[in-house]
Amino acid sequence: MAKNVVVVGAQWGDEGKGKIVDWLTEQVDGVVRFNGGHNAGHTLVVNGNKTILRLIPSGIMHPTSVCYLGNGVVFSPEAFFKEIDELKSHGVDAEPRMRVSANCPLIMPYHIALDQAREAALGANKIGTTGRGIGPAYEDKVARRSVRVADLYEPEVFAERVRNILALHNFVLKNYLKAEPLDAEKVIADTLAYADRLKPMVCDVSAELNEQMREGKQFLFEGAQGSMLDIDHGTYPFVTSSNTVAGAAAAGAGVGPNKLSYVLGITKAYCTRVGSGPFPTELLDETGEELRRRGNEFGAVTGRPRRCGWFDGAALRRAVEINGLTGLAVMKLDVFDGMDTVKLAVGYKVDGKPVDLMPYGADAAARCEPVYEEFPGWKESTFGLTKWEDLPVSAQAYLKRLSEVAGCPIALVSTGPDRAQTILLDNPFA
Repeated sequence: MAKNVVVVGAQWGDEGKGKIVDWLTEQVDGVVRFNGGHNAGHTLVVNGNKTILRLIPSGIMHPTSVCYLGNGVVFSPEAFFKEIDELKSHGVDAEPRMRVSANCPLIMPYHIALDQAREAALGANKIGTTGRGIGPAYEDKVARRSVRVADLYEPEVFAERVRNILALHNFVLKNYLKAEPLDAEKVIADTLAYADRLKPMVCDVSAELNEQMREGKQFLFEGAQGSMLDIDHGTYPFVTSSNTVAGAAAAGAGVGPNKLSYVLGITKAYCTRVGSGPFPTELLDETGEELRRRGNEFGAVTGRPRRCGWFDGAALRRAVEINGLTGLAVMKLDVFDGMDTVKLAVGYKVDGKPVDLMPYGADAAARCEPVYEEFPGWKESTFGLTKWEDLPVSAQAYLKRLSEVAGCPIALVSTGPDRAQTILLDNPFA
């Protein structure tokens, strides 16, 4: 029986979803992105070669895999074709295997201008966006004034809509944000220039997926960012602009929830966060710096150094609940190799009271004081191991407790960046 698996980040993004999606793609007919835009940086290492994908699903590295951008994705034609051309220079011909929903809202130049001008105006209170226009594009979608991929093929309608939208956004840019307004005709011409090249890839993604599922084909649904950045369930307002949880896969691709068989949550053996917002287990000391160095914790899209801290079991417990996680993929265990001790937060104290679940909102999360359990480290190398029994006993004990605190079984453990450096305990497609 065919199965469809959803892969989501269970922390604040940057968990290593790209590797897992790429690894699991061998078992599916296609990979589907259902949220976010080109703010999602997925780093893949295959046979020692590093590739960074931002918008295109990680499964594109497999020559037989068809990759879909569902209606829940905000779509930048400029970023998309830059990525297509970058892949082509590495010998990967992605174009014939890409499908783009006609319902995808377009990220336009004015969205980027708004994003960057707003962050500049906020100064020290900035959200920490990538500046790529994702938030403003979602705002226009919700306000029902987006131009969508399908509009590219009605140029007169497209042009009129852009002129009307830009009249509003230029007013805000010029008079409120004190930034330069954009030329509407240039925006129109530059965007329409992508239409012909894009046209063979544009389709009804929902209809195509449902038809192929009826034929017994199975798919992987690839989430962007992480659960604690979800617009509804994350550390609001320090969140992304889309729903990042597993339930968004249904709405963002146009398939029924009953078609989704397994939800795999990706988590590091420790925690990281990029940008502003609360981070209860953050380490602002030499240990935090050591985790950053060992784990090469710098953003795949922005290059920004990631904030690092111990594993947060209360935050992950929240992710388990809001996603309905079936299993966990624990990444970067090898970063702990050689450390004397490792810690795991099993809960918090908030205003002196014990709490075992991350509270909603940034203000409440900022008041959380982590309660730690300490574990002996291990001197042996876990790098590249592929069998559970080969892990040091201390590493096994740490992982077992992590799973217990989270309330979710471990499906696999990553012991290095390459596909093969993985311990499989439960195959989501079995």
